[in-house]
Amino acid sequence: MTASSAASADRHAAYNKPRLFLVSVLALFTAGMAASLRADIASDLQRIFFDPIDKAHSGGMIGAVLGVPFLGFAFTIAIGSPLLDAIGMAFMLPLSGVCFIAGTLIILFAGSLAGPSGVYTVLWAGALITGIGWGLVETVINPLTATLYPTEKTAKLNALHAWWPGGLIAGGLLGYFLGTAAVGWQIKLALILLPAALVVILCMGVKFPPTERAASGISMGDMFKELLKPLFLVLFCAMFLTAASELAPGQWVDLALTRTVHMQGILLLVYVSGIMFVARHFAGPLVHRLSPVGLLWCSCALASLGLVALSFADSPVLGILAATIWGCGVCFMWPTMLATASERFPRGGALLMGLMG
Repeated sequence: MTASSAASADRHAAYNKPRLFLVSVLALFTAGMAASLRADIASDLQRIFFDPIDKAHSGGMIGAVLGVPFLGFAFTIAIGSPLLDAIGMAFMLPLSGVCFIAGTLIILFAGSLAGPSGVYTVLWAGALITGIGWGLVETVINPLTATLYPTEKTAKLNALHAWWPGGLIAGGLLGYFLGTAAVGWQIKLALILLPAALVVILCMGVKFPPTERAASGISMGDMFKELLKPLFLVLFCAMFLTAASELAPGQWVDLALTRTVHMQGILLLVYVSGIMFVARHFAGPLVHRLSPVGLLWCSCALASLGLVALSFADSPVLGILAATIWGCGVCFMWPTMLATASERFPRGGALLMGLMG
């Protein structure tokens, strides 16, 4: 054991690392489950709430509701990351569970909270609050994992982010089977409340460590200076494309692919999520063989090819083939980008990891 790793172990001896990693996994699982169930009930929300208001523009309205969680996600990370040490992980992570609960309840009772003219605003607000909860999750769990496992960042961040597709799988399968049993959209969406409440409960009484940057005594000023490094700017710009390649298609896969490949699009999302869930647990050995940048290069090539193939797929067989290529491409991109930024710019702390998100 090196001197630095021994010092790290001593610094974290007072913290319950398995419990902290478990609650991080559960929080990300909740975010993935929520995203999957939102995609599953999108057609129900469009039919029940938006078609009676303006059928010609109802597609755009449901698209805005599906998209606004990303807005809440992005702004929360951008604002919360530099303030993470000041506000504290112990406050922000359970707050994510509260936001998931509040946003879900607003969507569930949108019809009672507003009339036809105001229901769009209520649904939009509920989705935004859910996105804020998702942003709080990413704001905390990435620097927390990097802090707890400083010598295993790429492997641990990939293992952690395996539970985003894990949540997508759970939400997709629950949505599909409950749909075949003619269960209403409200019950499907209400399932989010269970893991969200568990996140809040598991955070109670747990001691959270300071971030790696704060524990090393690096000042806020020095942290912000890392933003000017040319390589970070390249990674930062590339992360926009990473998010667009993985997250955006996942929200539209049920609405779009169901009509083009003639099978339930949500099942393709579950299938791709299964690939991601399994593969991310093997990121450590792949990184040792290819290096983080080499792994990212291969991932980008496959993701690009898969997205092009999905745009041409017009049968179940072609849909599965294209989804396989896409899934193999995107599975390592997000956590490896985060780990690369943390490993190359440790002085940037939660700010750089947050901006990458």
